[in-house]
Amino acid sequence: MALNHLSLLRPLLCQSLVRQVRSPLVTSRVSAPLLCPGNTCYPAACTRLYATKKAKAKAKGQSAKVNINSALVEDVISLDEVKEDMTAILNALKDDFTRNLGFRTSPGALDHIVVPTQDGKFPLNQLGQISMKSPQLIMVNMSSFPEATAAATRALRESSMNLNPEVDGTIIRVPIPRVTREHRENLAKLAKEFSNKAKDSLRRVRSNSVAKVKKIQQMADNITVDIDKLLAAKAKELLG
Repeated sequence: MALNHLSLLRPLLCQSLVRQVRSPLVTSRVSAPLLCPGNTCYPAACTRLYATKKAKAKAKGQSAKVNINSALVEDVISLDEVKEDMTAILNALKDDFTRNLGFRTSPGALDHIVVPTQDGKFPLNQLGQISMKSPQLIMVNMSSFPEATAAATRALRESSMNLNPEVDGTIIRVPIPRVTREHRENLAKLAKEFSNKAKDSLRRVRSNSVAKVKKIQQMADNITVDIDKLLAAKAKELLG
């Protein structure tokens, strides 16, 4: 008789439990009976709550990370050197912007042009005498190294400055392009290319540093395995 009363009360108890644990976000009703004849059936709300807690616990365990002491990092890499390398990339970008993307023209604007020759690569100002003929014209006198005139002309034409040099013997005339809207847009595109290259260089510096730091974590993981083995052996020895 007591068993019959217990079987009658069990659905009511489970219903009460479901109302207490059901999340406010669950709006769908449970249409299936709370108890199946001969089998124990749990409501969807109970199962869902259990699965959610289990998933959160698992995610929490997976997201745990080991904090690496900064002093330990300094033993592997020099943060000052990393910062120096990154700063050098920024300074190089500023230099590229100043030399290649300015509107003002001066003889020094061509100094950075590198001319490949049979004897190696040389800056243009070491091979020729550069001077301003007018605000719209730069002259390059190649009389000191006439054999490099063709190479210098080609280097000027292939530079990023949108130049169209003209050769007259050992004299290279370099007309300065007018600052048009199209020229401004081309300079803006070139600025983006320079910045993307700088970002690529920055990522390489960062990747190299991260790779070194990861070696610390790998060493720690290996030692952790050895510690666990040592603990297991000692526990076996002590506990028998």
